Amino acid sequence: MRVAVVGGGVAGSASAIALARIGAEVTLYEAYEDPAGPVGSFVSLSVNGLRALEALGCMEAVQRAGFPVDRQRMWSGRDRPLGDVPRGRRADDRLHSVTLMRADLVGALREEAMRAGARIAVGTRITTGDSHDPLTAGADLVVGADGIWSAVRRTLNPKALEPRYAGLYSVSGVTDGPVRLPGVRPQGFNMVFARRGAFIYLPAPDGTVWWSAQVAAADPPPDPAAVGLTELTETFRTEQTPLAVLRASSAVNAATLLHVLPPVARRHDGCTVLVGDAAHPVGAGQGASIAIEDAVALARELAAADGVPAALAAFDRIRHDRTGKLAKTAAANRDAKTAGPVAARLREIMMPFFFNRFYEKATGWLYDHDPGQLPVARTF
Repeated sequence: MRVAVVGGGVAGSASAIALARIGAEVTLYEAYEDPAGPVGSFVSLSVNGLRALEALGCMEAVQRAGFPVDRQRMWSGRDRPLGDVPRGRRADDRLHSVTLMRADLVGALREEAMRAGARIAVGTRITTGDSHDPLTAGADLVVGADGIWSAVRRTLNPKALEPRYAGLYSVSGVTDGPVRLPGVRPQGFNMVFARRGAFIYLPAPDGTVWWSAQVAAADPPPDPAAVGLTELTETFRTEQTPLAVLRASSAVNAATLLHVLPPVARRHDGCTVLVGDAAHPVGAGQGASIAIEDAVALARELAAADGVPAALAAFDRIRHDRTGKLAKTAAANRDAKTAGPVAARLREIMMPFFFNRFYEKATGWLYDHDPGQLPVARTF
């Protein structure tokens, strides 16, 4: 079976590994030499994503590229603790969430894809992803892994709604060195609910602090590339800990506008399927993990089904409820970051009583997911 994977980020690279492992002849098409995005941006993988990586045979390589994160701590803008729970796992799970630079994750996946036998063609932009595109013509299966602005999705449904700005934009960076934070011991994953958005920071093993500012703004900045430390320090001027982290940094990555996408009505046809953000941009820190889950699930269904159309229908069916439920969780997370002062005050009062008690019950379904193992390669 000849497979064309469109998009060389996390979803595309993971799909290339999975499909090559089951014996498909895979070509991954990527428009950019480096599809990983800004070097300074980071991504977290919870245990469900790590188990999917284990099924692909590259969990340990990804773990080596990043560092484990044990706890997740939530704070008010006044440095009042709001919650302290295991990060991306159940409390008794010995596997820990991993945080790493997005470029390192994509690099590790692409290396594994090539070892598995996939061919990677960079500098090749596919505008349709169907049989009319000379690059994908003749493929038995086209996998649209080309992100939230997917060209393959538009081919499947030219009338599909486009993504819209979510009222948040993100800017990330790394401190120049160790930073002393006022009144807070910097451990694990930390999220501060600020006056205008949220501020995430994690201490790295080298003593620096990795951070991401998610700024709530009704309108996107006119020039995202122009958003810098001056603007961010003004935005977070009333929050001492984010301000200390920002003042210890000398550079930022260009702002990324966050978008939401209405549920995608058509995610596959007889020979084309969408995975990752092209099908369901879930957010909630789960984008990479869910994309890797997709890759494993797609390969398993293709190996088991009698023909590509039946496999795609089965894949869509088993992924639909899980990704839909997570999309609702992501919407609630976005709302929390854009809450007004009254809602923020109520959160500060109520969250310390409820968050720790109910977190595991609310998220266990996500972290308990078993992706299964990939079958032995077969001849299609």
